Amino acid sequence: MQAGIILLAAGNSSRLGQSKQLVEVMGTPLLRRSAEMAVQTGYTVVVLGADAETHQPVLAGIKTEVIINHNWHTGMGGSLKVGLKHLLKIHPAMEAVLIMVCDQPYLSGEHLQKLTVALQQQPKPIVASAYANVMGVPAIFRKEFFNRLLQLDDDTGARKVIQQFADQVYTLPFEKGEIDLDTPGDLQHLPNE
Repeated sequence: MQAGIILLAAGNSSRLGQSKQLVEVMGTPLLRRSAEMAVQTGYTVVVLGADAETHQPVLAGIKTEVIINHNWHTGMGGSLKVGLKHLLKIHPAMEAVLIMVCDQPYLSGEHLQKLTVALQQQPKPIVASAYANVMGVPAIFRKEFFNRLLQLDDDTGARKVIQQFADQVYTLPFEKGEIDLDTPGDLQHLPNE
């Protein structure tokens, strides 16, 4: 199955007070760590926005395509749509898209692989990660949901589509998936080995 990956990393980390993209986990900036995992799973587009010129060098040497969303401030949905339109232009035959964010420090390449395998092995058109009683990203969508994703409001993420079509979602547990970096307190929960 031809699947593309969109790594959303355009936000300005306003609540964190520093760039979450550059926070180091086990010696590697989160943005680079996430991109390295993504490219092992499939063709990856990274959507940058705020401080793009600072973040872009972190991706040096990784075979990924970088897109700048100059309207990043409108929200995650806007960046998702920029990434998906770009992917569809390059790979019009793409059958699925995996959407991920760069601030889940416990994400593994193995989990991304499991999402893509699950989409191929069971009939439901969406495979989402399950954590803390939530279905969310990373999640992979078959092409029949591309239009739904392209119709998202700019300030709404992929989780809205997952919630709207919950009966069509297969979930995979993602341990500690609820840990993301939004506030300075969240930095205490980073993995250190």
